Amino acid sequence: MKKLLTALLLTSTIFGFAQNLISNVPNRHTTSLNGVWNYIVDPYQTGYYSFHLDQYDKQEKPNKSSFASNYHAVNKQELVEYDFDKSPTITIPGDWNSQVPELKYYEGNVWFKKSFDYDLKDKKRLFVYLGAINYKADVYLNGKKLGTHEGGFTPFNYEVTSIVKPKDNFLVIKVDNTRHKEDVPTLNTDWWNYGGITRDVTLIEEQASFIEDYKIQLNQKDKSKISGFIKINNLDASQNQVAVSIPELKINYKGKVGTDGILNFEIPVKKVSYWSPENPKLYDVTIDFNGQKLKDNIGFRTIETKEDKILLNGKQIFLRGISIHEENAKGGRANSEEDALRLLNWAKELGCNYVRLAHYPHNENIIREADKLGIMVWEEIPVYWSVQFTRKETYDNAQDQLTAAITRDKNRACIIIWSMANETPISDARNEFIKNLVTHTKSLDNTRLISAALLTKNETIDDEIGQYLDIIAFNQYLGWYGGNLEDAEKKVWKTKYNKPIIVSEFGGDAKAGFHGEKNERWTEEYQEYLYIQNLKMIDKIPHISGLSPWILVDFRSPKRLLPGIQDGYNRKGLISNDGEKKKAFYIMQDYYAKKKKEEENSSANKMKKN
Repeated sequence: MKKLLTALLLTSTIFGFAQNLISNVPNRHTTSLNGVWNYIVDPYQTGYYSFHLDQYDKQEKPNKSSFASNYHAVNKQELVEYDFDKSPTITIPGDWNSQVPELKYYEGNVWFKKSFDYDLKDKKRLFVYLGAINYKADVYLNGKKLGTHEGGFTPFNYEVTSIVKPKDNFLVIKVDNTRHKEDVPTLNTDWWNYGGITRDVTLIEEQASFIEDYKIQLNQKDKSKISGFIKINNLDASQNQVAVSIPELKINYKGKVGTDGILNFEIPVKKVSYWSPENPKLYDVTIDFNGQKLKDNIGFRTIETKEDKILLNGKQIFLRGISIHEENAKGGRANSEEDALRLLNWAKELGCNYVRLAHYPHNENIIREADKLGIMVWEEIPVYWSVQFTRKETYDNAQDQLTAAITRDKNRACIIIWSMANETPISDARNEFIKNLVTHTKSLDNTRLISAALLTKNETIDDEIGQYLDIIAFNQYLGWYGGNLEDAEKKVWKTKYNKPIIVSEFGGDAKAGFHGEKNERWTEEYQEYLYIQNLKMIDKIPHISGLSPWILVDFRSPKRLLPGIQDGYNRKGLISNDGEKKKAFYIMQDYYAKKKKEEENSSANKMKKN
């Protein structure tokens, strides 16, 4: 067993790959490494390269000048020009831009170090799980490299069983948030490039064989069955029994794991209380593998389309939504339950039953809180604007991020849409790129709908990629980036698809507290009028099934430079970054209240007829 664990670890160390992602981390045996960390700003990567640009972690005997080396063992006679313990501190999780004023605009390399003790018992295994690091992370424990990860919004983990010590462990992470054209996202984005360890850092302790991943969902084609799989890490063939228990549904299922470590199952079920915004029912679920119990709270529902309608649990719904960026009240990257509730409760107050989490996978807290509150979720990856669609490595990066998001969140009932991209320019290469992402998504999860935020011209919805999507979504900015608001009601929209349509973005900027005439840009009155006119137009769009205006709250963006108005913020929020509701907020609130009433009346009339 020890040889096997060592081999697994060496594979990660040598090739620098993160290992298979462990799901449902909040309900496992964990130790948090959140809190105060030391950091060193290293714009020239002095701790990573020698003066001849030789990479330290590729040397057989790493030079003591490497910031990842065992600094405890440094000989006093050697020249060592760093000291983590004397370096400044920062709070993790958290970005450096909002915590350290002189790093507000910094893009480059910062090293982080956390010391800890951990007494790992015999026959137990230990993993370090990193919720997200923006953007590239080189991870070391006790001077040994665990691997390199790219992607700023998805989790990854490494096994450290053979490296961890009872005392004086030191986890060192080099974080680089430098933008590159070949990355996902690419160089140009309209949000702040927050650098750092922006989500939880967690140690996960497991048995030699353990439940690595699972999927437990209502069968979308047969609501009398719960379907899924359970995946065991390092299966011992002599111990292959797994049980699934859902007491409220009187389910006590037992099965045997195959030699590939996977058990696929279907369980008959009766009288399920379906998850919905009106009834966000979550069932207590327990998976038992050789006495190891892993608990979860899972909702069961179906989501599908029928021609131009979206059906939740077989009932037509209208998605009353809003778009959200992952930013907290202080103007930094959001990560806590409090941050999530702040945003989601505003969405509920607005009258939303749905949120679009743009433009990347958000932290797990907001997904789990949406599950509890009954808010449906659109989750997307940052294939944003003009990524390099012809480059294989860029596609692989996007697919890896999509895989991680689905692995983490596939058991959350609130997620109804996986989104492949946002506002991407049309080309054959782009079409192939997105089509492949769609195919990959369906291979991992066939219980959600698939969409992408598209662009249109001349009120015509004809993007070729729409044939591969379940929902046709598009962004439009009548009255802000062109077009006359007075003509809104005269607009005639056309679509080649008999599918549900969502207006995934519309809106315009207003600075909270700035007032004037309705034709004066940047005022609350202009934004209010823009919403009034756009909603008149949207109501006439064929097959319209929902919308998610841009955006709930003003957010930081280096692209927004107008002094006295923007000051580094995109001001399209219905709420200011200080929490002040603008006049357009109440336009949307009233619109959604009417939509909800119409839906309730329609349901009541159908019940009378039946």
